[in-house]
Amino acid sequence: MPTSRMSKVQPLKPQIDGRTIGVQGRDTDGHWRLDFRLSVTDLRKSFLDRAGERLEVLRGVSFGADAGEAVAIMGASGAGKSTLQHLVAGLEEPDHGRIALGPLEITSASPATLAKFRSNHIGLVFQFHHLLSDLNAAENVALPLMIARKGRREAMTQAIQSLGNLALGSRVAQPVGQLSGGEQQRVAVCRALITQPSLVIADEPTGNLDASFAGEIGETLVAYARSRGAIVLLATHNERLAQLCDRILVLKDGRLH
Repeated sequence: MPTSRMSKVQPLKPQIDGRTIGVQGRDTDGHWRLDFRLSVTDLRKSFLDRAGERLEVLRGVSFGADAGEAVAIMGASGAGKSTLQHLVAGLEEPDHGRIALGPLEITSASPATLAKFRSNHIGLVFQFHHLLSDLNAAENVALPLMIARKGRREAMTQAIQSLGNLALGSRVAQPVGQLSGGEQQRVAVCRALITQPSLVIADEPTGNLDASFAGEIGETLVAYARSRGAIVLLATHNERLAQLCDRILVLKDGRLH
């Protein structure tokens, strides 16, 4: 974030488990930005297969990412891309290793701390959209803001604007069950970004999109990282999409290359 935007800011001192953490200050929308780096060290994870044999999915994975950086993770199906992302998000526990997101060490934090941190600072886009079928498109996108106690009117206004940015302005009141698979995935991307998270974890976010919208989603995620000083971790099979990112890491045989 440019220094000129910070010169008049007197940052608050947010806390995690009673410990003060650092902030960069507010961006132009008044959202507090964490001054953090993603650090993954010697991460190992295994599962039992159907025969009861232990299958090593991750074998000492280490990498880092800085604020403002978009990192693509590529690899064959079953290579462990989704497992790695779930571990980084604190949705699963590793067998060994350390994951730190700025002030918070994911691998030693309590479930309650992880849940709160994830709600405030992590945006998730899964391969399957996981939208709420009882809500329309705008309500699905606005929901994280309302959970964060933002007023419904303001949350809906932001949601409608976000949907319009991804060519869904005419679909805001549509029940999500009546949207195409590609439209549903774009709604999921809007929902992930609506709280302006400091880390976005996207697992095959363009799997149900045609080439034009896939490129638009990729450009949106990369632009978000750079403009907000956020980190985007993108798992994809799409080489063209990966090339939009600042770095490409390839997961093979349980290790990054």
